[in-house]
Amino acid sequence: MYNQVNLLTNALNASWKRNEVIANNIANANTPNFKRSDVEFEKLLEGYLKGNKLAGDRTHQNHIPIGMKSLDEVRHRVVKNDSFSTRLDGNNVDVDVEMAEMAKNTITFNTLSTQLNNHFARLKIAINEGKR
Repeated sequence: MYNQVNLLTNALNASWKRNEVIANNIANANTPNFKRSDVEFEKLLEGYLKGNKLAGDRTHQNHIPIGMKSLDEVRHRVVKNDSFSTRLDGNNVDVDVEMAEMAKNTITFNTLSTQLNNHFARLKIAINEGKR
């Protein structure tokens, strides 16, 4: 069983990090040989939900984790996109694309925060009704 608050928190953290990464991409739009980065979260979440649930036990803190045991362990990761460059200076940042991604991410963040606030509001109602 997963905890909805933890899942929404992880999604919000991924969205926040995506905003930072997009801002960094935009800030380096004119830096030669800079390669844009992105944040993966939705793909990892989808992989978990489709059945990628095999996980290994770690017997030591220095062991590499294998898979995820629960939905709460789905975290974001930053990936660099080295696959292409549309400019002669080796930079692959398109400011228009980044601005569109920033707008999309803002909507995602606002939606997730609204969902989390609504979840807490429902919990508050349940607690207050239980007192009566």
